[in-house]
Amino acid sequence: MPFSSYILLIPLLPLLGFIVLGLFGKKHFNTSAGNIATLFLLISTALSLYAAYQYFFVIGLTDGRYDTIKVFDYSWLVFTENIAINIGFVLDPISVMMLVVVTFVSFIVHLFSLGYMKGEERFATYYAFLQLFTFSMLGLVISTNIFQIYMFWELVGVSSYLLIGYYFQKPSAVAASKKAFIVTRFADLGFLIGILIFAFQGNTLEFDVLIARLTNIQSPEYLSITSAGFMGVSLLTWALTLVFIGGAGKSAMFPLHVWLPDAMEGPTPVSALIHAATMVVAGVYLVARLFPLFQLDVIALNIVTYVGLLSALFAAIIACTQTDIKRVLAYSTMSQIGYMMFALGISGESEEMSLGYTASMFHLFTHAFFKSLLFLGAGAVIHFIHSNEMKDMGGLKKYMPITHFTFLIACLAISGIPPFAGFFSKEEILLAAYQSNKLVYTVALITSGITAFYMFRLYFSIFWNKETQIENHHGEGAWNMKLPLIILGVCSVLVGFIPFSNFVTANGEIFDTSFHILFSITPILFAVAGIIIATWYFRFENECPEKHSKKFGAFFKVAKKKFYIDELYLFITKKILFNLIGRPSAWVDKNVIDAGVIGSARVTGLLSEKIKGVQSGKVQDYTIYFFVGIISLAIVFLYIW
Repeated sequence: MPFSSYILLIPLLPLLGFIVLGLFGKKHFNTSAGNIATLFLLISTALSLYAAYQYFFVIGLTDGRYDTIKVFDYSWLVFTENIAINIGFVLDPISVMMLVVVTFVSFIVHLFSLGYMKGEERFATYYAFLQLFTFSMLGLVISTNIFQIYMFWELVGVSSYLLIGYYFQKPSAVAASKKAFIVTRFADLGFLIGILIFAFQGNTLEFDVLIARLTNIQSPEYLSITSAGFMGVSLLTWALTLVFIGGAGKSAMFPLHVWLPDAMEGPTPVSALIHAATMVVAGVYLVARLFPLFQLDVIALNIVTYVGLLSALFAAIIACTQTDIKRVLAYSTMSQIGYMMFALGISGESEEMSLGYTASMFHLFTHAFFKSLLFLGAGAVIHFIHSNEMKDMGGLKKYMPITHFTFLIACLAISGIPPFAGFFSKEEILLAAYQSNKLVYTVALITSGITAFYMFRLYFSIFWNKETQIENHHGEGAWNMKLPLIILGVCSVLVGFIPFSNFVTANGEIFDTSFHILFSITPILFAVAGIIIATWYFRFENECPEKHSKKFGAFFKVAKKKFYIDELYLFITKKILFNLIGRPSAWVDKNVIDAGVIGSARVTGLLSEKIKGVQSGKVQDYTIYFFVGIISLAIVFLYIW
């Protein structure tokens, strides 16, 4: 089969699944919809793995550097000689990696959902939405130009809206889906403006052409975008910052993170899909895709660095106070995405610029496995206990041995304990931070310790702590719920040993990274300290957590309330925007615009009433009007002459 043929099938199979299940699923395939969709994703996953093998080991590497291969490129809309919107598929190290991650995690979620969503009335609709979401993400990661990625970017937003609001009977789910949609739309407006600046200044929408022109300091495009400015800041800085705002919205970076915890209202497998390897890493992927341009601008890189760092610490602190297990994992996702972001940000400053970039992509890769395992493990627990709250859990290890063991593996991986996957990727991020910026390294190190604490707080609260008496339980799920946990557990142990720098680097060139055992001692000690403290507090039921939370007093309360960011947004929206802008606008609309339209209609009516007698219907009257008109015209012409 030609290379391009099976690459096209990878995104087209989920699209076919969406069309078939969306149109005919409820009527003809409601019971078999899950099997059909899972089969499509299994084929897409197999094709992605084969494509990765072909790219990395057969055709992609030339003279120690991975090529960028356009598999398909169709000119869709042509605006000018240079600017056109093309639809195409590109293969390079990060797009191939993302193909594997998205299809694999989506397949696992499809498989897990067979048991988790069994019996749902809208079973076929659920799988249709999953297929649409997967197609959207696959289209996003293999886009050849910045406008194509924006189209799929918006399609991801629509499909996530549908999945988060799947339980539309619940007001909280409806509110959560609208919140996610609205917040990301504001961010996407910044992304769109950034695209327009790049298109105008770079005179192209194609990634490779845009990067080539703007990284050449002698090119007219580079001179134009760096010399022109607004408010004392170059257009390059503005464009990169606006694009990053779009990425920050999708990746739930501070302060655009408020939609992420509420997105937990969707089915738990959806949470795994959105929060593990797809929607929330889209922002990281976007920055990585335009990384050569970000390297040109120190201001933009600093924004990426410190927004990512603040998000990582901020979310980790909040996660320590939450009691809903899915919300703990949601804030954990925000924190880990922050790690990936600041790793990209510091890459422009370090001596080995590829280290931070590769570490970020490596952590994106490993995070996909252990975070999806955490969410699916949480889903199995919720399916078993019928509650999201920690207070309703405890001692579940004897009822759910497979879930317990795999969840423990994921907790060790995200905490950075060797030899699990998260240790290797976090170690590279911390090493890059240490070489580049000691402040970033210090905050990241503290955050890693907090991560270990809140993850084992979650682990002990679910599986140890107190004994929960459960009678007539149905077990921890069918094989299609347990098998995905086992697969992800194995991956969370093994994928850290992949020599990632041999495949994904900032410039496509292979470079060697060495393991620094002495450097790793400090991060491991911080992680172990976090685990020991969590064990002391939560291994057995005791009064220590409550006592110590009172000692923190106001800070604990503020952190539990998520630092009142949601309340602040509501205050700004309702008290300021609605009162100072909305109400005056409504008054103007009613008393000026509407009154003007209604007034003109009334004037027209009155005038019509006055002159309607002219249309009497009598031929004699019309004859008189005719002669009067003729005589008037004659007088005018005589006067002119």
